[in-house]
Amino acid sequence: MKVDSFRIAFGEKLEELGEKNKQLIVLDSDVADSTRTAWFRQKFPDRFINVGISEQDMIGIAAGLSLEGMIPVATAFSMFILRAWEQIRNTIARDSLNVKIVATHGGLSDFSDGSSHQCIEDIALMRAIPGMKVVVPSDAVSTQCLLEQAVITRGPIYIRIGRDFCPRVYVDNNDLVLGEAKVLEEGDDLVIVACGVMVSLALQVRKKLMKNGLKSSVVDLHTIKPMDKRLLQICKSSGKVVTIEEHNIMGGLGSAVCEALSEYGIKVKRVGISDEFGESSRDYQVLLKRFGLDVESITKQISSFMR
Repeated sequence: MKVDSFRIAFGEKLEELGEKNKQLIVLDSDVADSTRTAWFRQKFPDRFINVGISEQDMIGIAAGLSLEGMIPVATAFSMFILRAWEQIRNTIARDSLNVKIVATHGGLSDFSDGSSHQCIEDIALMRAIPGMKVVVPSDAVSTQCLLEQAVITRGPIYIRIGRDFCPRVYVDNNDLVLGEAKVLEEGDDLVIVACGVMVSLALQVRKKLMKNGLKSSVVDLHTIKPMDKRLLQICKSSGKVVTIEEHNIMGGLGSAVCEALSEYGIKVKRVGISDEFGESSRDYQVLLKRFGLDVESITKQISSFMR
């Protein structure tokens, strides 16, 4: 299994986009070395602003730059971007400003720093904001592809990426489209809908289920909002859906899918973090297992659901 890094993919693509688009400007809240925006700073110092540890100010400055015709990319750890939720809502979203927010270290990926730095509520909070697009890439290729599309898409967009553990899902980005769910595998018994790093796990779970005679589709729902209207058609055939997310099951991917499918009699099982905070660990994958988000645990939950 080839493993890349979300933040390295982000940093590399940001630098590339800076070459192509002179309107692109990056803001960071004093974590440039961790988010890898330091590479953009080194190459384009006149288009980089370190606001210090002040996420609210970062969003306000990004709003002003947007009004002047720039394309601001505001970035910080996902947990600490939530400090600026009010500014995101009132300053950016209400006026539909062209600001891109890239939240790194999402979910449990900042494993060693514990619950104060881990973010399992952001998808719920961001998708509740009117007009805010919410995007959760599954690997390095999709991170770069969806970031590039986001930069040329008008309006506010929230992109959530993990830290370093980034198993490869895609070989290339030829058919990845912002706003369109990607069906990676097809099967008649079950549809597994996932986002972020859970997509790679979903593909591994599918192989295990196949040994028990269960044939499942796997869908990368990288754009959680607006949700692809084709999802209903994708899920109708089997009538059973499992969502997998590195997020609280309240308000996240699972909730969004339930909202979309509940009127059509489709059964949905949500797999994620069940209304509790994260915790510190020396190993990210051990932490995922602690919360039932490893391949074995997910397979058991799905098998039980199917019975």
